[in-house]
Amino acid sequence: MQVKRADIVGAGKSGQAAAAALHKKGFQVILWDRQDSETLRSVQRSLETEGITVELGQDYSPDPTTALIVVSPGVPWNHRGLEAARQQGISVIGEAQLAWQLLPKCPWIAVTGTNGKTTTTALIGEIFQEAGLNAPTCGNIGRPICDLVLCEERPDWVIAELSSYQIESSPQVAPQIAVWTTFTPDHLERHGTVENYAAIKASLIERAQCGILNGDDPFLRQHIQPDQLWTSTHEKASVWINEGQIMIEAEPLMAVSEIMIPGNHNLQNVLMAVAVAWQAGIPRPSIIKAIQRFLGVPHRLQMAGTLANIRFFNDSKATNYDAALVALQAIQGPTVLICGGEAKKGDPQLWLEAIDQWCVAVVLIGTASALFGAWLAERQFPSIDYAETLDRAVPTAFALAQQKGARQVLLSPACASFDQFKNFEARGEQFCALVASLSGN
Repeated sequence: MQVKRADIVGAGKSGQAAAAALHKKGFQVILWDRQDSETLRSVQRSLETEGITVELGQDYSPDPTTALIVVSPGVPWNHRGLEAARQQGISVIGEAQLAWQLLPKCPWIAVTGTNGKTTTTALIGEIFQEAGLNAPTCGNIGRPICDLVLCEERPDWVIAELSSYQIESSPQVAPQIAVWTTFTPDHLERHGTVENYAAIKASLIERAQCGILNGDDPFLRQHIQPDQLWTSTHEKASVWINEGQIMIEAEPLMAVSEIMIPGNHNLQNVLMAVAVAWQAGIPRPSIIKAIQRFLGVPHRLQMAGTLANIRFFNDSKATNYDAALVALQAIQGPTVLICGGEAKKGDPQLWLEAIDQWCVAVVLIGTASALFGAWLAERQFPSIDYAETLDRAVPTAFALAQQKGARQVLLSPACASFDQFKNFEARGEQFCALVASLSGN
């Protein structure tokens, strides 16, 4: 019998996991990436010892003998090579859909949204772990979903954070429970319009057996359907807050004061995680214990240290204006803000107003510095510093915090990281290292 050929486009973590999963299933696998670097060459050497061919430094074009193409999230869905493959009748799917096909009969929980999805996904994972279930978190949160295909033990649940890129390329994924955390314009450089971006997110909820929406989000509140569950911090819902208690319908679960992570946005995230656990039949003691010990996720309002009674927060995952606004609202002022990077499309008005309200100084980094500086100057913001790089920004921000009586220094870039860093994780890790260096000095 002839061995089928599968092409994987994109040699990042998800591409590597998809290649390994298909190789395990007996496919002849070729992994493609248009980039060529020493890191990718190391990947190439490692995979080729396993019998997986890796082609670097060339754009992808399909071969007529290819039976299946799997696309990494970072590869545009309308890539010309993929369009050509579709015209030839070749199946083109995303890594999430491949995992869905290779993990039959395994229930999924999928979490999507513009902001809040990583924290919500992580907390759901903590709750399921507390209940003794094998329910790994994966997807956009960091671990490729196809990694689970390679595990000897089949998971009890798949808990996947899915970006719009992953949903777009995986139209067959139909989770048992799907969560939509928030919605504001983002990724318009890829999806084109807000309407298209919203439709991609909504398609996941429509395919799920149970949809859970954050009723505090203005957009989502208008689009809740009768067969969906919703949560709210200020009005009666399936899971809601009443007199300082988290309520599941009419029954109290626990006090809001027992939640460790700060901010109303995190309270919204907790309510959605509770709704998921309730729908999945998780015992209430497991839900309570997991929430009581949950301290958040790295790079999302992560406490990086305290020096001279000034707290340092790593919010590198705030890559758009709305996420950065949430951080300012959560910790409030007085704050020295470090922001900038590769600017995104979107409306910065509310974010700029929050800077006026809560910040005593702003330190700018990256290619967005001139744009952000101009916006702040127009508003006559009193203290703008152009540090350019993070290694200059951190000591500058610390000095400004001491001079101006700020309680905290906040890295919340409101930008993508790709002008100076590999990803937002690398940016956050450098920030934490620089804070540690300040402490050492």
